[in-house]
Amino acid sequence: MIPTNDSFAAWVVREDAQGKAEGKSEFLSAEDLPAVDGPAVHIAVEYSSLNYKDALACRGHRGVVGQLPHVPGIDCAGTVVHSDSPELRPGDAVLVTGYDLGAARWGGYSGLVRAPVEWPVKLPPGFTPRDAMLFGTAGFTAAQCVMAIEERVAPDAGDVVVTGATGGVGVFAVALLAKLGYRVTAITGKPQHEGLLRKLGAAEVLGRDAVTDDSDKPMLTERWAAAVDTVGGAPLAMIVRSLRYRGVVAACGLVAGTELPLSVYPFLLRGVTLAGIDSAKCPREPRLEVWRRLMGPWRVELPEELVTTVTLSGLPEAVERILRGGVAGRTLVRPVGETL
Repeated sequence: MIPTNDSFAAWVVREDAQGKAEGKSEFLSAEDLPAVDGPAVHIAVEYSSLNYKDALACRGHRGVVGQLPHVPGIDCAGTVVHSDSPELRPGDAVLVTGYDLGAARWGGYSGLVRAPVEWPVKLPPGFTPRDAMLFGTAGFTAAQCVMAIEERVAPDAGDVVVTGATGGVGVFAVALLAKLGYRVTAITGKPQHEGLLRKLGAAEVLGRDAVTDDSDKPMLTERWAAAVDTVGGAPLAMIVRSLRYRGVVAACGLVAGTELPLSVYPFLLRGVTLAGIDSAKCPREPRLEVWRRLMGPWRVELPEELVTTVTLSGLPEAVERILRGGVAGRTLVRPVGETL
């Protein structure tokens, strides 16, 4: 049985008397955690991470959060302390990404998480919870993008462009593509990080104007063999119009907009593919294959300059940074050891 009286810290977003969502660190017990329909697992969380979706959840964004009060955190990693499944035993190191964690269900910004037993993925020996959250949802998403490209475009087909290259997904996309032998062009609005992007494996680093085109031409000069797009909107439309014959772009973001001003010409005349990447609802078997690669042959290391770690008390400042586009790399969240 999980001890119900032991307290742990969590970042809880509640609605105040004026209807404004505000978060703060609180101490909870296992009895406070929402129930699970069916067999459950309890995970003592060592690390979570901060993604753009988490930042919105911390603000109580109703497009992300099911209802308030809410605990954000769309991923977490730690140790099983209680399980209703014989496949998960106390002491097992596990991670959870996606599903409803941190959205419809309370998430990883908590010392203890209760989740359905189908959600966790076991960590292999030598792969720590911190390692798992360095990848987290961002690395998982980047790997899916790279898999979509790998299926259709060979490394010698031409350059692969990565937008938002200093973001969580972007840094892993650059590193993974370079590891697999692709020549990577990194797009960023943070030229001060060019050295870090080249350290990750980027052969070329360009500013955002490289994916800006105000013309109404249905197709542009063929430029890239493939792309990982983390921003959406007009930059994504420009990339699609600039892909080489039978090129592919894996799209996973929308910070630059949700509208896609395109004609069908690139798809019909060049045979390009627009591959949408979803991480939250990725089925179990493909999910396990992604993690098998990330924990094994696709494992990459991030320079420490691209890793920031905060406790729950540091979340407000970190959320502000990511919402204004001031974050490069990965921000890890440590819900353990918090004091009020």
